Amino acid sequence: MCLSAFVAINFTTNCLNLGHYFKQKFQAFKTRNLKPETQKMIHQDKEVKTAKNKVKPSCCCSHDEPVHSENNGHDHEGHDHEHSANGSLFQLFLPSIISFVLLLIGIGFDNYFPQEWFTGYVRIVWYAIAYLPVGIPVLREAYESIVKGDVFSEFFLMCIATIGAFAIGEYPEGVAVMLFYTIGETFQGMAVKRAKTSIKSLLDQRPDEVHVLENNIAVKVKAKDVQIGAIIQLKAGEKLGLDGELLSDSAFVNTAALTGESKPATKKKGDTVLAGMINGNTIVEVKVTTAYSDSKLSKILELVQNATAKKAPAELFIRKFAKIYTPIVVYLAIAICLLPMLFVDNYVFTDWLYRALVFLVISCPCALVISIPLGYFGGIGAASKNGILFKGSNFLDSISKIQNVVVDKTGTMTEGVFKVQEVIIKPEFNKDEILKLVNVLENKSSHPVATAIHNHVGPIDSSIELKDIEEISGHGLKATHNGKELYVGNFKMLDKYSISYDIDPSSIVYTTIAIAYENKFAGYLTIADEIKEDAKETVSKLKSLGVKLTMLSGDKSNVVQFVAHKVGIAKAFGDLLPEDKVNKVNKIKDKNETVAFVGDGVNDAPVIALSTVGIAMGGLGSDASIETADIVIQDDKPSKIAMAINIGKQTKKIVWQNITLAFAVKAFVLILGAGGLATMWEAVFADVGVALLAILNAVRIQRMKF
Repeated sequence: MCLSAFVAINFTTNCLNLGHYFKQKFQAFKTRNLKPETQKMIHQDKEVKTAKNKVKPSCCCSHDEPVHSENNGHDHEGHDHEHSANGSLFQLFLPSIISFVLLLIGIGFDNYFPQEWFTGYVRIVWYAIAYLPVGIPVLREAYESIVKGDVFSEFFLMCIATIGAFAIGEYPEGVAVMLFYTIGETFQGMAVKRAKTSIKSLLDQRPDEVHVLENNIAVKVKAKDVQIGAIIQLKAGEKLGLDGELLSDSAFVNTAALTGESKPATKKKGDTVLAGMINGNTIVEVKVTTAYSDSKLSKILELVQNATAKKAPAELFIRKFAKIYTPIVVYLAIAICLLPMLFVDNYVFTDWLYRALVFLVISCPCALVISIPLGYFGGIGAASKNGILFKGSNFLDSISKIQNVVVDKTGTMTEGVFKVQEVIIKPEFNKDEILKLVNVLENKSSHPVATAIHNHVGPIDSSIELKDIEEISGHGLKATHNGKELYVGNFKMLDKYSISYDIDPSSIVYTTIAIAYENKFAGYLTIADEIKEDAKETVSKLKSLGVKLTMLSGDKSNVVQFVAHKVGIAKAFGDLLPEDKVNKVNKIKDKNETVAFVGDGVNDAPVIALSTVGIAMGGLGSDASIETADIVIQDDKPSKIAMAINIGKQTKKIVWQNITLAFAVKAFVLILGAGGLATMWEAVFADVGVALLAILNAVRIQRMKF
């Protein structure tokens, strides 16, 4: 079934185009062709990946890249396969239908409706004609593979097996083997396409054009040409084409395409809205904040498109295995055919050649080579459909073995939406002046605390000029105003710069923002955050999976302990700098235990990179943490951590079921074939049948509820 492996992988691109073709037919009234800029992005992405994968495998069965590869001795993009990507489903199966009809008629003439004229050369020509529609593409690929040095390809094996069957007069079996291979490869290509449906749907989220307000008149403009700062008018039911800031008082948006969350969300004035979101029932205005090519959705697409480049251990093993296994099987087949003449008295060459051909047909490890990558790709697709983005199939394997989950507090287990509770400023300072300075300085930060301060104080005072602004990681911000030092952060920052204060920070339950001006303690603000509604459920689910939990935070210890107690986490540590978090994770790794870290801030990036699996919250998360992470949770729900682990476990389970099935059946039928107890029909089942069973098993993950 090695032919199936290649076509299923190579055929993915064609299947995607076919899916787009059907979508055009059924939604022509509202859908256009995929945007040229999106096509260009995908094409460039393929070129980059192709350049990174110049190592040519020795067996074409090892092609497990659904979207890119030219390493098999033929150009996936350039070949005009018989099943044209732009044809209908009927055209896709037409070669197989022709061969199948001719084969059935031939078998009927042979066994059920004997015809005097159906003998000799007429019979040979009949079966040859039946063979050609499905055989010509394989013969062509075999020739091109040999020319490029890949002799032991599936195409070469198929040619030997089927032409050999013709040579010994087994015409129906020769046609049947090639026919069922072709049918198998077609279904496999469709299965890969199904696995990619959720990713393909992401490509179609943004509209080609948007309505930009010019002199209060809505003008239709191509989305890629819209400048940052432009005002977009979004009608009810329309999709947003670019990331932006909501200018209207409120909006009811559907975020399912981005987060997998079916419940619509309410956005308020000033909130960030993302490309792909669907507006509710009122006209709203959005200020564009990000270029078309830099939108959050573009980054999502890039992450998912690159995901298959990082292989899981099982995939890497099968690739190496196929390179060694296939040549060995060819030589064993030669031995089965020729060696018995030295030991068997009544040696008949055609009988032993038939056994060798059966052995060859059975031997191709394509049920493994296609179903394993398909299983992992299905896992990635199922995860992306639920708003979880895996950057590689290797991380599906890794997360399935996680023993410890370490979580950040703010933005991970809490909403990250702060509100100022109280403002305490010493009498010797002007309260309004201090708050205005703090507001201007915090405006330089992306932390949720800064948003809370801005919402409390109000608009930025543009007359205030701060200089030498610096962010002290794990401490806060500092700047100078009229030559005077301004510090805004935690009390560790005041300790760092030897600024004394007359309160006990540990006595305050809320998050505290200390303020110092002119090297004197000026006062503090207290800010409260809400625990996410699914945080407690998350802890419960992770414990049921046998995972140990720890909470690490740069926030005050008493605040961290309070939140940890509320959600049910026994081990929690506060007042941590980024390097302290790194040390805590290293202590876990020193026990030879796997650890996943979940965070959202810039200061989480180092520990995310260090952990076995790094998970970032993609909604509130910083670009640094998202770029560093191995997994991105789009809707910021901590319950998706347990879901990601479950998807990883189910994917791994399916992959190993397929490995066991393929090895067991093939080993059994190989022995029967070598002993002359299996015919070509058993060989077809051992290859096509097992491969299709493995594929059906692999695509199950797309229908699972997590």
